[in-house]
Amino acid sequence: MVSSLVRNVSFMILFSSTTLMAADSTSWNQWRGPSRTGFYLGELFPSNLSKDSLKLSWKVSLGPSYSGPVVSDQFVFTTETKNKEFEVAHAYDRKTGKEIWSTEWKGSMSVPFFAGSNGSWIRSTPAFDGENLFVAGMKDLLVCLDAKNGKEKWRIDFVEQFKTPVPSFGFVSSPLVDGNVLYVQAGASVFKLDKKNGSVIWRSMKDSGGMNGSAFSSPFVCEIAGQKQLLVQTREKLAGLNPDTGEAIWSKTVPSFRGMNIFTPVVSGDNIFASTYQNKSWLYSVKKGDNGFSVNDVWENKLQGYMSTPVIINGFAYMHLQNQRFSCIDLSSGETKWTSSKSFGKYWSLVAHKNRILALDQKGILYLIEADPKELKILDTREIAESESWAHLAISGDQIFIRDLKNLSVFQFQN
Repeated sequence: MVSSLVRNVSFMILFSSTTLMAADSTSWNQWRGPSRTGFYLGELFPSNLSKDSLKLSWKVSLGPSYSGPVVSDQFVFTTETKNKEFEVAHAYDRKTGKEIWSTEWKGSMSVPFFAGSNGSWIRSTPAFDGENLFVAGMKDLLVCLDAKNGKEKWRIDFVEQFKTPVPSFGFVSSPLVDGNVLYVQAGASVFKLDKKNGSVIWRSMKDSGGMNGSAFSSPFVCEIAGQKQLLVQTREKLAGLNPDTGEAIWSKTVPSFRGMNIFTPVVSGDNIFASTYQNKSWLYSVKKGDNGFSVNDVWENKLQGYMSTPVIINGFAYMHLQNQRFSCIDLSSGETKWTSSKSFGKYWSLVAHKNRILALDQKGILYLIEADPKELKILDTREIAESESWAHLAISGDQIFIRDLKNLSVFQFQN
């Protein structure tokens, strides 16, 4: 049973005079931001990373988590795994860092030994729709919380309800809000849910379950070849689903090592860029003809992606690689424009704005990069976290939100 632990009684005053606003262009309401493309849609962006230009506003200590912070106009939401037994969702006042509420449930688990060296912490980044926070627990659990007080509205235990195995790596994929519905990749499937009550509208792409049935990448709503579709990647297939029915209007088997399709494919026009662990990178073209949709290989490249989803700027993909280097690929030709001689950490989260990129390294180092297809241009660097960070950074307004394994930190920047 979920227990809601309200530690700051002032939340009643806060919410009686204001209401939670739906996500806008300056919020960061889900994994990879409001557009789910890794792009910051506001006006400001740090010009450098010095302590004078990027100042710590507040910091709170927490248990470990891989999931990134989610930000509204007033609040910051994050998760943690506590005492290797409980999963916790928190809400903090965005200005002061005071905790508004905290809700926990029993549900942690251990991942396989080769992944366990980095910890078995909660992984999926929550999604916020202006009123509700949708949080995925490791044991294939989805919980809907009232964002104003942390009280549970509904939950789905996919293992119990659909008799699927507990995924070996936990619930990794991040939920996606689209209007009145919610898309999740759990229960060895893709689900469309009514976000008001969690009822299943459709279930698609059923897999065998277990290690090969739980997706790593996250769903994405886009328009390809003139049709709105839900882009999903399972452990073995890339597919475009009809959002109304869940029917796969096209699908493509993506070569991978033991189903390690980890980073979420990115869309460029009617093309999709994908890369898998210990394999290659590909550009696929989706077309609609008289007989329906078709998907074809445009090119392949030997570069190997891993966990970090790239950003696309002016037709070039900037990507952190499995070998821990950083590279630029021309999407029009598949040509590698450059690859850094230096290796970095094991994971980067990337946020782009115009022709600049902020990259948070797993080692807790923040990089400011100018996107240039001719060479890697690191404009500034700063050690910004005291422990490793596997969570996606967030940017909203003039603030940067960083979740490392021990803290949630908020920085204010000015140009």
